[in-house]
Amino acid sequence: MNPSTHSHRNARILAICQALYICAISIDLTLTGLTGYELAPDKSLATLPFAMITVSGAVVSYFAALLLQRLGRRLGFTLGALIGAVGGGISVWAVMEGRFWLFCAGTAGVGVYQAFALYYRLAAADAVEPEAKSRAISTVLAGGVLAAIVGPALAAWSKDLIPSALFAGAYLMVALLGVIAAGLLWTFYRDADPILAGGSASMDDAGPRPLGIIVRQPVFVASMANNVIGSVTMLFVMTAAPLAAVSCHHSIDDGASIIQWHLVGMYAPSLVTGWLIRRFGLLNLLVAGGVLNVACVVAAVSSTSLPAFYVALFALGVGWNFMFVGGSTLQAQSYRPSERAKTQGVSEFLRYATTAGATLAAGPVLQHYGWSTVNLAILPLLLVATAMTLWWGRTERLKKEPLPA
Repeated sequence: MNPSTHSHRNARILAICQALYICAISIDLTLTGLTGYELAPDKSLATLPFAMITVSGAVVSYFAALLLQRLGRRLGFTLGALIGAVGGGISVWAVMEGRFWLFCAGTAGVGVYQAFALYYRLAAADAVEPEAKSRAISTVLAGGVLAAIVGPALAAWSKDLIPSALFAGAYLMVALLGVIAAGLLWTFYRDADPILAGGSASMDDAGPRPLGIIVRQPVFVASMANNVIGSVTMLFVMTAAPLAAVSCHHSIDDGASIIQWHLVGMYAPSLVTGWLIRRFGLLNLLVAGGVLNVACVVAAVSSTSLPAFYVALFALGVGWNFMFVGGSTLQAQSYRPSERAKTQGVSEFLRYATTAGATLAAGPVLQHYGWSTVNLAILPLLLVATAMTLWWGRTERLKKEPLPA
């Protein structure tokens, strides 16, 4: 099999596994708060199992990158999916036995699965030429389109599968999805030598650079500005949105429907994002992502009607997609193959840690300052992301200008 065909097959397998991962994590995100409330000995601890998904993922994210480099991505990704399956199994046992702390251990396992799955898009990008990276990333993220809708529905359908223990059946589905993903990865995914970001064999011959040099590159700064700020603003607003909808006299079902529409906005554009980058350019797509996030703010502060929530959350999802796919494309161009593990590890850890903080801050900010403030608070961050993106664009333009005689 030639390298191009090999890389495209890997991207398709990763897209399927991305869908399975999104389904699994959607079940946990939908039911873990309720399950934690039922099991917690002290109701103030009810959100701890949910927090363990993010915390364990943040702790593991850097070491996952090193492990993927040491063991190979086929074995590493398979191991991550199996840990997710074990986490789902532990959650089933914990729910059936009514053991809160065991349930926390189960959700922590799902967080580890999430930490490994977040490298799917970068694995696809590393195996193709620079001009194909955005398409490879989009292909993988497109796997979440159907899963974003199916996951919550699967949670509702499976929660009563084990009649003696409410929600245990849903976590059994998490375990099953992890096992299927592990089987697909081990059977069909094949490790491939990463394609050099610059397309030149001499690039890696120079050896790895210090991390301090890598992170000062305009391309890396722009990638982090879009990946981190895009994710922080998205999760900050998304976490508060269902609570804000209910406080504005909409129903709980309305809040769930808003989030489903938001998830469609997050993943559906991946079907065309790669084409949009080729057609309009990476810089224009990144700027458009920031503009869509501003549109979210405008819709949210203008009205608290149900259509306004739908418009705001859909714009937020599409804006995140443009910033995340574009930022990931830049990230994949910022390192040599020998620098891959440490650069990806640091990048994903920073993104994970900051988004965890945004998730924790959303509730208190909404409670004390209101829905409009939640949205207005993201504007300075979007300004920083746009400024860093334009700085990178300027440096790229200067590289292409001919030197004066």
